[in-house]
Parts: sequence; C-alpha cells; structure tokens
Amino acid sequence: MKSVVSKLTTVALLGAIVVFSSCEKSNSGATGWSYNDPKNGGYERPEYVEQETGPGLVLIEGGTFTMGRVEDDVNFTWDNIPRRVTVSSFYMDEVEVTNQYWRDYLYWLGLVYGDSYPEIINKALPDTLVWREKMEYNEPYVDYYLRHPAYSDYPVVGVNWLQANDYCAWRTDRVNELILIREGLLVHNPQAQSDGDHFTTDAYLNGQYEGEKAADGVKNLSPKAGSEFRNVRVEDGVLLPRYRLPTEAEWEYAALGLIGNSYQELITDRRAYPWNGHYVRNDDNGGRFFGTIRANFVRGAGDYMGTAGYLNDAAEITSLVYAYPPNDYGLYNMAGNVSEWVMDVYRPLSPEDKSDFRPFRGNVYQTKTLNSDGTVADKYDYTVYDIEGVQYFITEYQKVAGPKLVEADMTLIDQSLQKIEQAKEKEKERKIDDAQALMQEVMDLVTNSESPIAPDLRDGIADYIENTAGDMRMRDVTMEENIDRRNYRKADNIDYKDGDWASSNSYADASFETDNNRMYEWGQTTLINNRARVYKGGNWRDRAYYTIPGTRRFLDERRSMSTLGFRCAMTRVGSPTGLGARNDR
Repeated sequence: MKSVVSKLTTVALLGAIVVFSSCEKSNSGATGWSYNDPKNGGYERPEYVEQETGPGLVLIEGGTFTMGRVEDDVNFTWDNIPRRVTVSSFYMDEVEVTNQYWRDYLYWLGLVYGDSYPEIINKALPDTLVWREKMEYNEPYVDYYLRHPAYSDYPVVGVNWLQANDYCAWRTDRVNELILIREGLLVHNPQAQSDGDHFTTDAYLNGQYEGEKAADGVKNLSPKAGSEFRNVRVEDGVLLPRYRLPTEAEWEYAALGLIGNSYQELITDRRAYPWNGHYVRNDDNGGRFFGTIRANFVRGAGDYMGTAGYLNDAAEITSLVYAYPPNDYGLYNMAGNVSEWVMDVYRPLSPEDKSDFRPFRGNVYQTKTLNSDGTVADKYDYTVYDIEGVQYFITEYQKVAGPKLVEADMTLIDQSLQKIEQAKEKEKERKIDDAQALMQEVMDLVTNSESPIAPDLRDGIADYIENTAGDMRMRDVTMEENIDRRNYRKADNIDYKDGDWASSNSYADASFETDNNRMYEWGQTTLINNRARVYKGGNWRDRAYYTIPGTRRFLDERRSMSTLGFRCAMTRVGSPTGLGARNDR
C-alpha cells in the first residue's frame, strides 16, 4: 500500500491544512530543538491554519449578551431572570435536523446492526404517535410525516433528548470517517461495517478500528515507533470536534443574532425576537414580503396558517426548514416551526446559579475505562443496557397491565425480572460483562417469546440501551481519583447549588447526605428532576410569546412531542473569529 500524500488537500477556505511527512523543519521557541525531524526525536508540529466547517454548519461568532427575559413573564415562572453572560464562538446547524437526515441515520443503523441487534434500530425510531390528539384527526401525520418524501425537508419530530444525542454522536463519526476517506486513508466501503466492527471517532483514535485502509497511514516521525506509519491523531487537526446539542446559552445567543445590530462594541438595538422591531409581521414597507408573518406559529385562536388564497405562513403544522428568512447569523427557523432541545438540565433558578462564562448546568464527567496496565480497555462487543431502567419499565408495565396479563405474560415478566436481579448482583460485584450478558438474555427471552406482550417489552427495553457494540468503554470519574482537585471532585454535578445536600434544608444533618435529589419531590409537587431538559423557541402550536429566545420550558429527556425537534452544534477550537480577523484585539 502507498503512504498518504505528504500534504493533505486544502479542503476549504476555512479548512484545516495539515502537513505530515514533508513538513518544513521549524524550531521550538522554548528549547530551540527542531520539529518534524526524525533525527531529532521526531517531535511534531503540523502546519495548521483553521478549523474546517463541518457539513450543515455556520460559524456563530461569540461574545457577551444579556441572556433571559426581555418581555413580561406572562407565566410568572421567574425562571429567566436577565443576566449578562459570555458565549464562546461555536458552529450551529443552519436548519433543524430533517426527516431525510433522520432516515439516513436509520438506514445506516439497519446496514450495521439490522441482522444482529434490531433493537438498536427500534431505539432510534421517532415516536410517530406524538401526532395523536384525543380531539383531532391526525392519523395522516402518524402514517406519512416521517416516511413520505413530501415531508423529507421538514424537521423531524417525536425525537427525545437521548435520541437526539445519539444522532449527534453518529453524525460525528460519519463526518470524520468521510474526512479520512477524502484524505486517502480509508476505503469507502460502508457495507463492510457491521455490529462492533464499524468506524467511530473514539475507536479510531484509540487504535481499535482499522477498517479497510487506502494507505498505510501518516508518516511516523518517531525513531522509536514500531511502524513507519501511524493513524491520524487529534494533534494533527484533521478530525472535527463532536457534533452535539447546543447549550441553552448558545442557542439563545444564536437565535437573537445581535451581530446584525452591533457597531464596534455597541449593540445599537435590543431585540425581543430573532429580528428587529416589536412586530411578528414583516414591516419592510414597500418590500415584497411586507405584512407577511416572519415565522411559523399560531397567530390567534384557530388560525394556524391564514386564509385560503393567501396562506400567510403557508404551514398548518411544520414547514420546510428553509421556508422563512434566516436571522443575521444565517440560521433558519430560530423563532418558530419546532421548539428545539438543548443540552441543559432545567432548574428554575439557573440564571442565578450558572457561571457568567459559557453557562451550563448538566455536567457529568467521564473518562475512558483503562486496563490494569494503563492501556485503554477494548470497546464493547455487545449491547449495554441500563439495568435499573429496564427493571423500572417492566415493573411499571406489570402494574399498568394488571389483570389483563395472561399466564404466558406473567411467566415472561417473572423470568425477566429474575435475570435482572441476577444482573444487578453482578453489577454490584463489578462484573460488568457478566451483568450485561444476563441483560442480553432478557432481551433474547422477550424476542423469542410467544407472549402477546413481547413486542411491547422489546420496544420498551430497547429504550434503555446505553451503549452499542463498537462504542468505547467509559465510566464516571470517582472522588478517590480527584482527592487533590479543587475545581471538581465528583462526576455528577447536575444538582450543584440546586438539589445537592449543601443546598437542601437538611445540610446540617450528615445522615441525609445521599445522591437523591432533595429539593424537588418529582411526581408529587413538581416535574423537575435531573432528567428534566430545557427546550427553547416557539413552534407551530405556540403563540408569539414563545418565539422570544429568552423563554424557557422543560420536558423529561425520554419524552417527545410533535412540536419538538433539534439542531446540532459543534465547538469552535482556536480563533473565535476565523481567517482574516484582526490580531490586535
């Protein structure tokens, strides 16, 4: 096989340029030793110009803004108190994730997992039944909205927060795989990938995916390397950062698009909506679109799209993702169409608690699982289930079904719960592989059962899949390994300042110091818990109030709606402004 070309292709004006085997030799400003010289130890410094802009993304130049309420708090929730914060530059999808994009995802899952793990495809299916309302005839949307080509470029709905995150991870891997194919390192052959033997960015970077190589790799300059070539590394700057959901602050900042109202360091006009002015109609007097509604929302009682002959917003439900003019960042539908998931966990007092730099609530710190010799543990070659979650689902299903269960149903439930208890015991003993083997036996029991409830149980258990074959093994960080840290100690920081022991009225009693949420009695006095995720923006069922970017709402991360979609974001590394920016500020 040939080695990769010495200099990777320049991919775009703002693309990354990485030079491998024939880098010019430059010297370290700290030691004077030369870089990229095999005779000098092989220290490497690749030439790097700029982060490549990933497919579908636009650069959102960061800055400071007043986050929160800009109009009356009509719901009296007092959960979006105005506060000045700073958001770093980042990338964001110009449109919502569409039905076509989601069908691409489902198709890929079918190619890779369809034969061995069909439950993984089940987990990724949007809930098309979210269209049903007791007093509406919406069955056509149940049948056609996701699959029919007429809706291909409409935003996907019925997707919960967990599914949205899974999609972001999948998209990261497909984009980075294509970059390696484009640069002549991997062969384009998606049919060759199946089950655990498929490309993920983490597996590739940790040497646990080889694939079909188009070249031996990148020239290895280290004189002690066991091979003349190596895989691409993070240090080369070729692979993109992860696609992810935006934080609440990022989403709100991008939606306002105040870059269009700035002059030097002055914001000349405040905004209530993602456009100037206080009108939801286009107020460009004499313009082509004068008087038209600027976004897809409900204008008044029973008016979802206007009058026949002049359908003002031309959308009774969602609309095409490019249907309305973009804001000043080039982002479409940041005011209406569908509301959108963001990363944050909801708390009503988040504006008071969160930092004023890159504010976010929801950090759960993890690290890769290591072997005893310090090497990274092998990736999963099986499906990983949330054992407690599966037990909860089956137990609740049994309670609700009650006397309707026949003998075959009860036998299946009893056998499943017995194996789950055994799996929990193995998990306590830290025998993770054994515990998950038992959980796979539960799924096999359900799949092979003749019980009438087997399809329900299969779909419900699939919702509690945490990892799939091919994923790297991760674990939460521990207090023990962070003994000398001051910035954080434990993994889960969701409750920090609002739900943890120190913020509760039991802080003086050490016996109450547990991991349980103390501030909110979920299901009794509130629906707030650590699974309550923020969603932002108005949607096709909303009135104009919710098109204001500062409004906040929340929903359990496992629930979905016909009015809720999402778009992806990506971290911007390096310069916040891009090529051609001033360097003297």
